[in-house]
Amino acid sequence: MNIITIENVCKNYKTKKALDNVSLTIKEGELFGLLGVNGAGKTTLIKILCGLTRKTSGSITINDYNLDKEIDKIKKIIDISPQETSVANNLTVKENLEFFANIYNNNDAHTINEIVDIFNLNEVINQRAKTLSGGYKRRLSIAIALISKPKILFLDEPTLGLDVFARRELWNIIKKLQKNITIILTSHYLEEIENLCDRVAILSNGKLLKTGTIEEIKQITNTQNFEDAFIKLVEAKNE
Repeated sequence: MNIITIENVCKNYKTKKALDNVSLTIKEGELFGLLGVNGAGKTTLIKILCGLTRKTSGSITINDYNLDKEIDKIKKIIDISPQETSVANNLTVKENLEFFANIYNNNDAHTINEIVDIFNLNEVINQRAKTLSGGYKRRLSIAIALISKPKILFLDEPTLGLDVFARRELWNIIKKLQKNITIILTSHYLEEIENLCDRVAILSNGKLLKTGTIEEIKQITNTQNFEDAFIKLVEAKNE
Protein backbone atom coordinates (compact mmCIF):
# COMPACT_ATOMS: atom_id res chain seq x y z
CA MET A 1 0.00 0.00 0.00
CA ASN A 2 1.30 3.45 -0.94
CA ILE A 3 1.37 5.84 2.01
CA ILE A 4 2.71 8.77 -0.07
CA THR A 5 1.84 9.54 -3.69
CA ILE A 6 3.58 12.46 -5.44
CA GLU A 7 2.37 13.44 -8.90
CA ASN A 8 4.00 16.02 -11.20
CA VAL A 9 5.19 18.22 -8.35
CA CYS A 10 6.99 21.45 -9.23
CA LYS A 11 8.52 24.09 -7.00
CA ASN A 12 9.68 27.34 -8.56
CA TYR A 13 11.78 30.07 -6.99
CA LYS A 14 11.50 32.94 -9.47
CA THR A 15 13.45 31.62 -12.48
CA LYS A 16 14.86 28.52 -10.73
CA LYS A 17 13.02 25.18 -10.68
CA ALA A 18 13.87 23.47 -7.41
CA LEU A 19 11.56 20.58 -8.37
CA ASP A 20 10.55 19.83 -11.95
CA ASN A 21 7.58 17.45 -12.45
CA VAL A 22 8.61 14.95 -9.79
CA SER A 23 6.38 11.86 -9.50
CA LEU A 24 6.97 8.91 -7.17
CA THR A 25 5.30 6.68 -4.59
CA ILE A 26 6.44 5.53 -1.16
CA LYS A 27 5.06 2.36 0.41
CA GLU A 28 3.85 2.01 3.98
CA GLY A 29 6.61 0.63 6.21
CA GLU A 30 9.30 1.40 3.66
CA LEU A 31 12.66 3.00 4.37
CA PHE A 32 12.90 5.24 1.31
CA GLY A 33 16.02 7.17 0.37
CA LEU A 34 16.24 10.53 -1.39
CA LEU A 35 19.64 10.93 -2.97
CA GLY A 36 21.32 13.72 -4.91
CA VAL A 37 24.13 16.26 -4.87
CA ASN A 38 23.66 19.70 -3.30
CA GLY A 39 20.76 21.55 -4.92
CA ALA A 40 19.15 18.36 -6.24
CA GLY A 41 15.83 19.13 -4.53
CA LYS A 42 15.86 16.61 -1.66
CA THR A 43 15.31 19.04 1.19
CA THR A 44 12.79 21.06 -0.82
CA LEU A 45 10.71 17.93 -1.38
CA ILE A 46 10.78 17.05 2.31
CA LYS A 47 9.74 20.58 3.27
CA ILE A 48 6.79 20.35 0.89
CA LEU A 49 5.73 16.95 2.25
CA CYS A 50 5.89 18.31 5.80
CA GLY A 51 3.89 21.43 4.96
CA LEU A 52 6.84 23.74 5.63
CA THR A 53 6.78 25.22 2.13
CA ARG A 54 4.20 25.25 -0.67
CA LYS A 55 4.61 23.48 -3.97
CA THR A 56 4.00 25.47 -7.14
CA SER A 57 1.97 22.75 -8.84
CA GLY A 58 1.18 19.03 -8.80
CA SER A 59 -0.62 16.86 -6.27
CA ILE A 60 0.39 14.96 -3.13
CA THR A 61 -1.53 12.54 -0.94
CA ILE A 62 -0.20 11.27 2.39
CA ASN A 63 -2.04 8.42 4.12
CA ASP A 64 -4.95 9.18 1.75
CA TYR A 65 -5.04 12.83 2.91
CA ASN A 66 -4.79 15.59 0.31
CA LEU A 67 -1.82 17.82 1.15
CA ASP A 68 -3.58 20.97 -0.08
CA LYS A 69 -6.81 20.41 1.82
CA GLU A 70 -5.92 18.26 4.84
CA ILE A 71 -2.50 19.44 6.01
CA ASP A 72 -3.68 19.58 9.65
CA LYS A 73 -4.49 15.85 9.56
CA ILE A 74 -1.16 15.10 7.88
CA LYS A 75 0.82 17.00 10.52
CA LYS A 76 -0.66 14.72 13.19
CA ILE A 77 0.90 11.62 11.62
CA ILE A 78 4.33 12.92 10.56
CA ASP A 79 7.44 14.28 12.23
CA ILE A 80 10.85 15.42 11.04
CA SER A 81 14.39 15.34 12.34
CA PRO A 82 16.10 18.20 10.46
CA GLN A 83 19.74 18.56 9.45
CA GLU A 84 20.28 20.96 12.33
CA THR A 85 20.24 19.06 15.62
CA SER A 86 17.07 20.16 17.40
CA VAL A 87 17.48 19.90 21.18
CA ALA A 88 17.25 22.23 24.19
CA ASN A 89 20.91 22.51 25.16
CA ASN A 90 20.42 23.54 28.78
CA LEU A 91 18.06 20.65 29.56
CA THR A 92 19.18 17.12 30.35
CA VAL A 93 18.37 14.27 27.97
CA LYS A 94 15.47 13.21 30.20
CA GLU A 95 14.18 16.78 30.50
CA ASN A 96 14.32 17.19 26.72
CA LEU A 97 12.19 14.10 26.20
CA GLU A 98 9.72 15.11 28.93
CA PHE A 99 9.50 18.67 27.62
CA PHE A 100 8.55 17.55 24.10
CA ALA A 101 6.26 14.84 25.47
CA ASN A 102 4.32 17.57 27.28
CA ILE A 103 4.05 19.57 24.06
CA TYR A 104 2.52 16.53 22.33
CA ASN A 105 0.36 15.63 25.35
CA ASN A 106 2.10 12.27 25.39
CA ASN A 107 3.91 12.38 28.72
CA ASP A 108 3.76 8.62 29.18
CA ALA A 109 6.70 7.27 31.19
CA HIS A 110 6.53 3.94 29.33
CA THR A 111 6.85 5.67 25.94
CA ILE A 112 9.81 7.76 27.12
CA ASN A 113 11.54 4.73 28.64
CA GLU A 114 11.00 2.78 25.44
CA ILE A 115 12.56 5.56 23.36
CA VAL A 116 15.50 5.83 25.79
CA ASP A 117 16.13 2.09 25.36
CA ILE A 118 15.85 2.18 21.54
CA PHE A 119 18.37 5.01 21.30
CA ASN A 120 20.68 3.71 24.05
CA LEU A 121 20.44 6.97 25.98
CA ASN A 122 20.48 5.48 29.50
CA GLU A 123 24.10 6.31 30.24
CA VAL A 124 23.59 10.01 29.39
CA ILE A 125 20.00 10.38 30.61
CA ASN A 126 20.87 13.00 33.26
CA GLN A 127 23.48 14.81 31.19
CA ARG A 128 22.79 18.28 29.78
CA ALA A 129 22.35 18.20 26.00
CA LYS A 130 25.06 20.81 25.46
CA THR A 131 27.65 18.40 26.91
CA LEU A 132 26.74 15.49 24.63
CA SER A 133 28.89 14.26 21.76
CA GLY A 134 27.67 14.86 18.22
CA GLY A 135 26.47 11.27 17.95
CA TYR A 136 24.41 11.44 21.13
CA LYS A 137 22.94 14.80 20.13
CA ARG A 138 21.76 13.33 16.83
CA ARG A 139 20.25 10.34 18.64
CA LEU A 140 18.40 12.67 21.02
CA SER A 141 17.18 14.85 18.14
CA ILE A 142 15.70 11.83 16.33
CA ALA A 143 14.32 10.44 19.59
CA ILE A 144 12.45 13.72 20.14
CA ALA A 145 10.87 13.36 16.68
CA LEU A 146 9.43 9.99 17.78
CA ILE A 147 7.70 11.34 20.90
CA SER A 148 4.59 12.15 18.85
CA LYS A 149 4.43 8.51 17.62
CA PRO A 150 4.34 9.46 13.92
CA LYS A 151 3.36 7.05 11.13
CA ILE A 152 5.93 8.75 8.89
CA LEU A 153 9.35 10.03 9.98
CA PHE A 154 11.51 12.30 7.81
CA LEU A 155 15.25 12.12 8.49
CA ASP A 156 17.16 14.90 6.73
CA GLU A 157 20.89 14.06 6.64
CA PRO A 158 20.71 12.25 10.02
CA THR A 159 24.42 11.35 10.22
CA LEU A 160 25.89 14.54 8.74
CA GLY A 161 29.16 15.37 10.47
CA LEU A 162 29.33 12.21 12.58
CA ASP A 163 32.40 10.00 12.79
CA VAL A 164 32.27 6.52 11.34
CA PHE A 165 31.48 4.82 14.67
CA ALA A 166 28.66 7.20 15.62
CA ARG A 167 27.26 6.85 12.09
CA ARG A 168 27.19 3.05 12.28
CA GLU A 169 25.51 3.15 15.70
CA LEU A 170 22.81 5.43 14.32
CA TRP A 171 22.34 3.13 11.31
CA ASN A 172 21.53 0.26 13.70
CA ILE A 173 18.97 2.43 15.51
CA ILE A 174 17.32 3.50 12.23
CA LYS A 175 17.04 -0.16 11.19
CA LYS A 176 15.20 -0.91 14.46
CA LEU A 177 12.77 1.95 13.85
CA GLN A 178 11.91 0.70 10.37
CA LYS A 179 9.85 -2.17 11.74
CA ASN A 180 7.06 0.12 12.97
CA ILE A 181 7.23 3.29 10.88
CA THR A 182 7.67 4.63 7.35
CA ILE A 183 10.99 6.49 7.06
CA ILE A 184 12.05 8.93 4.35
CA LEU A 185 15.79 9.52 4.51
CA THR A 186 17.99 12.03 2.72
CA SER A 187 21.74 11.56 2.70
CA HIS A 188 24.90 12.43 0.81
CA TYR A 189 26.48 9.17 1.92
CA LEU A 190 26.00 6.53 -0.77
CA GLU A 191 27.08 3.77 1.62
CA GLU A 192 24.38 4.89 4.05
CA ILE A 193 21.65 4.80 1.41
CA GLU A 194 22.87 1.41 0.20
CA ASN A 195 22.89 -0.11 3.69
CA LEU A 196 19.58 1.26 4.95
CA CYS A 197 17.09 1.85 2.15
CA ASP A 198 14.54 -0.50 0.60
CA ARG A 199 14.25 1.78 -2.44
CA VAL A 200 15.77 5.08 -3.49
CA ALA A 201 14.95 8.04 -5.69
CA ILE A 202 17.83 9.87 -7.35
CA LEU A 203 17.32 13.58 -8.00
CA SER A 204 19.44 16.02 -9.99
CA ASN A 205 18.71 19.72 -10.52
CA GLY A 206 15.11 19.20 -9.41
CA LYS A 207 14.41 16.31 -11.78
CA LEU A 208 13.78 12.70 -10.81
CA LEU A 209 16.32 10.52 -12.62
CA LYS A 210 15.48 7.03 -11.36
CA THR A 211 13.55 5.19 -8.65
CA GLY A 212 14.10 1.60 -7.57
CA THR A 213 16.10 -0.74 -5.38
CA ILE A 214 19.87 -0.49 -5.32
CA GLU A 215 20.12 -3.64 -7.44
CA GLU A 216 17.59 -2.36 -9.98
CA ILE A 217 19.50 0.90 -10.40
CA LYS A 218 22.80 -0.96 -10.86
CA GLN A 219 21.17 -3.15 -13.51
CA ILE A 220 19.62 -0.18 -15.32
CA THR A 221 23.00 1.57 -15.47
CA ASN A 222 24.97 -1.63 -16.17
CA THR A 223 27.35 -0.95 -13.28
CA GLN A 224 28.88 -3.14 -10.58
CA ASN A 225 28.49 -0.79 -7.61
CA PHE A 226 26.03 1.85 -6.52
CA GLU A 227 28.51 4.74 -6.53
CA ASP A 228 29.26 4.14 -10.23
CA ALA A 229 25.52 3.88 -10.94
CA PHE A 230 24.80 7.17 -9.18
CA ILE A 231 27.62 9.03 -10.94
CA LYS A 232 26.61 7.62 -14.33
CA LEU A 233 23.00 8.80 -13.93
CA VAL A 234 23.93 12.29 -12.73
CA GLU A 235 26.63 12.81 -15.36
CA ALA A 236 24.27 11.66 -18.14
CA LYS A 237 21.68 14.19 -16.94
CA ASN A 238 24.22 17.02 -16.91
CA GLU A 239 25.66 16.33 -20.37
